[in-house]
Amino acid sequence: MTSGALTRLLYHDVCAFRAFRKLINTSRALTSALWMNMKAMAEQSQYKERKEVAQAMRASESVYCPCTRGLECQPVSLVYLGYRRYSTYDKTTSTQILSKLFPQTSIELTDEQSRERRKREEEEELKEMERAWKRMKFGFVFFGIGGVIFSMWAVYFFGQPAIDEKGEEVIDEFSALPLAKQYMARTWKSLNRFQRFIQEPSSQKLLPDPLTAPYVQPPYTLVLEMKDLLIHPDWTYETGWRFKKRPGVDIFLRECSKYFEIVVYTAEQGITVFPLLDALDPNGYIMYRLVRDSTHFMGGHHVKNLDKLNRDLKRVVVIDWDKNSTKMHPGNSFTIPRWLGNDDDTTLFDLVSFLSILGSSDVDDVREVLQYYNQFKEPIAQFRENQRRLLEQMQADELEQKSKSRPMVKNWSRSFIRQ
Repeated sequence: MTSGALTRLLYHDVCAFRAFRKLINTSRALTSALWMNMKAMAEQSQYKERKEVAQAMRASESVYCPCTRGLECQPVSLVYLGYRRYSTYDKTTSTQILSKLFPQTSIELTDEQSRERRKREEEEELKEMERAWKRMKFGFVFFGIGGVIFSMWAVYFFGQPAIDEKGEEVIDEFSALPLAKQYMARTWKSLNRFQRFIQEPSSQKLLPDPLTAPYVQPPYTLVLEMKDLLIHPDWTYETGWRFKKRPGVDIFLRECSKYFEIVVYTAEQGITVFPLLDALDPNGYIMYRLVRDSTHFMGGHHVKNLDKLNRDLKRVVVIDWDKNSTKMHPGNSFTIPRWLGNDDDTTLFDLVSFLSILGSSDVDDVREVLQYYNQFKEPIAQFRENQRRLLEQMQADELEQKSKSRPMVKNWSRSFIRQ
């Protein structure tokens, strides 16, 4: 298991533990609120009972207390104060919370109490809205002032002229403009350069120059996508995250390396790609690896820019399942179905036959062959059909050749005997 897979597995475990802990805390809060509501209702009933007893025995200067079982108690005011002294929680808050969660447990209130409660809630909502609006205005003012300060700093930092080794200003195309326009023009130029740095590939030559003698340079270049073409990320409860090899990938790389310079060109990050390719290709059939910083970001997609590949495009074949990734050079692309991890896939076996024939045919411009197959919905299926027709034609030609090569005397003697 790779470090990335282990990290994702631990991340899912931590998320599951957090969700479980949140569920436990929620159930604990509901249980506590229910217990507090039951306790409040019990004490409220006791208070009503004590109040009724106090009113009945108001004529006498002593009252009956259930806690002392008939013994004399203090006056009613002292009893009430003692009761209030030992009530250390807010019944209203807990009752309101539980009433919102469980309406069947709410205490019936009179009309006057309901109106007062609604009025109090409306006042609290208005106060909360006013506080929220004040916070939002403060946030707008804060971010506005911060944005102005940052913009002024950016114009000053990126708009100042360059300094040479002697400490003097370098004269550029904006030096003749007024001072304010100079700074604005240089800042705009820096922003455009930063935008191109993000969108365009990191180098003008993504691959080194072709090999020269005595080294052998393959005649063609094969550009492959990695994700869902060679491998597929898969997750199960037993194994967690792992990467599956596509059936036939070892044979595919070995056979294609005889005719092609194999390059993996993907939009994935290098920290993920390099260890996966080290495990996928221990024999080193893949000569070069290009990752996300080598792509051209346009239209929300990471596109493979073959113009920066430093190879003759007449001899470059791109194998991919996503047409958006090759939309800059559709004539060099050969689209195959996306692999989703099924074990009965045979696409690479058919593809290696197609590429072997293409590489051994010494075609000057592969784009003509690719253009023919790209007009079909399933190019691999059309290639199999063409192979079947070619085999039938070769068998028919062989039978015809054999029939023509028979001696005339032998044919005449057989016909004579039959007669």
